[in-house]
Amino acid sequence: TVVVAPTSAGGASGAVLNASGYVVARRVATVSSKVTGRIAEVLIEEGAAVRKDQLLARLDAATSLAEAGLARRQLEAADANPEEVQARLAEARRTLQRTATLRERGLVAEEAMDAARAEAQALEARLAASQAQRRVAQSGIELRQRDLADHEIRAPFDGVVISKDAQPGEMVSPVSAGGGFTRTGIATIVDMDSREIEVDVNEAFLNRVVDGQP
Repeated sequence: TVVVAPTSAGGASGAVLNASGYVVARRVATVSSKVTGRIAEVLIEEGAAVRKDQLLARLDAATSLAEAGLARRQLEAADANPEEVQARLAEARRTLQRTATLRERGLVAEEAMDAARAEAQALEARLAASQAQRRVAQSGIELRQRDLADHEIRAPFDGVVISKDAQPGEMVSPVSAGGGFTRTGIATIVDMDSREIEVDVNEAFLNRVVDGQP
């Protein structure tokens, strides 16, 4: 919006001081990936307006997808183990109870009681180990899901793309790999709402600058 304001007689003669400067942005980010990988696609162009968390590019995630599939199969296997152990543990506890009853009547030897108790305790330990293994497998899936999410590069804030720095097929890394063949950024984004005018004022005119003046 342009506001037309009257000027004093003599035009610029009413200026307090004249200085040159630039319009700059406080918030500028060169967006990169969290992992090193080959760029599969870039979804933005220079001049595009983007929103926070908008998908900007994807990395090739074939290896991570295979690892995620393996983690899911490991969880399925871990889920099967506790069911078998729980069934055997229930039977072992019933056997222990029957053996204890017979032992009270003096119908079985103490060795049979000890054997039944040891079997139940062994299965309880095996069940606890299976449950711990399942928790490990679940953590593996969560880790692979985060790894897959890291293969997607998203905008950190609302802004405008002022530079597209990589193309599909190139390698990108969060750190410089040297040699100039690996990109360290996908694009540069500027928050246009953070723009301000940055002016250099000659020291001879500093006394003319006061807080709050137009």
